[in-house]
Amino acid sequence: MTWRTVKQFADAARPEDLFTGQWQNRPSVLDDYKPYLDHWWNEGCTNAWKLWEEIVPLGYNGSYQRVRAYQHKKRTSPRPLVARPPSPRTVAGWILRRPETLPEPEQLLLKTVRTHCPEIDALTRHVRAFAVMLTERQGERLPDWLVTVRHDDLPSLHTLAAGIDRDRNAVIAGLTLPWNSGAVEGHVNRIKMIKRQMYGRAGFSLLRKRVLLAS
Repeated sequence: MTWRTVKQFADAARPEDLFTGQWQNRPSVLDDYKPYLDHWWNEGCTNAWKLWEEIVPLGYNGSYQRVRAYQHKKRTSPRPLVARPPSPRTVAGWILRRPETLPEPEQLLLKTVRTHCPEIDALTRHVRAFAVMLTERQGERLPDWLVTVRHDDLPSLHTLAAGIDRDRNAVIAGLTLPWNSGAVEGHVNRIKMIKRQMYGRAGFSLLRKRVLLAS
């Protein structure tokens, strides 16, 4: 140990004073499964071996000792030990993915977040409703969706709804008809790729020749 560590231990008046420092938030392979463990801990299941056997099929590739250490900390910690809150980017990823593709630990985490934050719960419902309209071509449901969005206090979605409302007929057609601009966008991306391959050293004439020859 360094002298600073020894001094920290010596100066601590209470055990709680030691729960600080970089190691408290060090990432662990168990982090994604802690909400699952917390859920079953609250349900009365505290057997570390049984819980380890349950999270291995869910994708956990760490050791049993790590699970046992986490359960031991929950038993002996003077304050409740819970998983770190997920980042906004992570929560956004859960919301944008199909619900049936989320692993059980992530479903539990998202459920916890939605329970503690009514705004995220409302946002999740609106995003998933719009995804259903988009994938199943249910454009006729768009007006009702816009009304429902405006009833919740979600300024960012209100801005999106206002933009959609300005071109409502076109959006409804896009959500209903089988035609789209995917082929055009594909050609645009292909041309951009060819342009980047020249590293800005050639002009339009060479780009035109390369596009025509590639076709």
